[in-house]
Amino acid sequence: MGYLLLEGGAEFGGRMSEPDLRAMELAGGFDAPICIIPTAAAPDNNHKRAGGNGVRWFQSLGAKNVFSLEVVDALSANDVKFAEQIRASKLIYMLGGFTHYLGETLKDSACWNAALEAYQNGAVIAGSSAGAMVMCEYYYDPSERRVVRGLNLVLNACVLPHHNTFGRSWAGQLTKLLPGVSLLGIDERTGMLNEADGKWEVHGGGEVTIYRGGSTVGFGRGGQFLLK
Repeated sequence: MGYLLLEGGAEFGGRMSEPDLRAMELAGGFDAPICIIPTAAAPDNNHKRAGGNGVRWFQSLGAKNVFSLEVVDALSANDVKFAEQIRASKLIYMLGGFTHYLGETLKDSACWNAALEAYQNGAVIAGSSAGAMVMCEYYYDPSERRVVRGLNLVLNACVLPHHNTFGRSWAGQLTKLLPGVSLLGIDERTGMLNEADGKWEVHGGGEVTIYRGGSTVGFGRGGQFLLK
């Protein structure tokens, strides 16, 4: 199996270089193929700009083989050629944007199945904000104010992105809606990445706050923890 990187938002700048560089290292280094998936930015027609920002960011970190795929709807999410490119990638990065649109577009699609195959063969799957949210078993859809089943890579978990700005305000409601589930409050410019020993480690400029079993614990840069 590969690795998972959950980021809290405000990607492509500043201290976000720390988790992204670690993900690149785990993916195989600067020559590893990196695929940007801008699906979450498609509803407001922002996917080209957002995808381009992702390409330029990873190039600025030294990546030599990074590209953005226009997986923007159900048709393109089932494009065989796109799926082949994702399957061959070593770092698959999902941008932020419209969470429910991203989750529903990728669910059971050829492109998502290809991402899972890549992950099973050692690739890193990463997501920022909405991208991180859909990676978990549950995510919160703020537009509908309801909990939705995610893509289930991180079991019994739900991400609260932008935790240091607005995400913290979701905690009270979600602890009631999801009793027994680990809520992962991830600050902007901050990521949590699972290492080979099974522990998650915090990278970047902020904190990850875990709401679980009635307790709240924060972990700063370098902090490690297990998710049960």
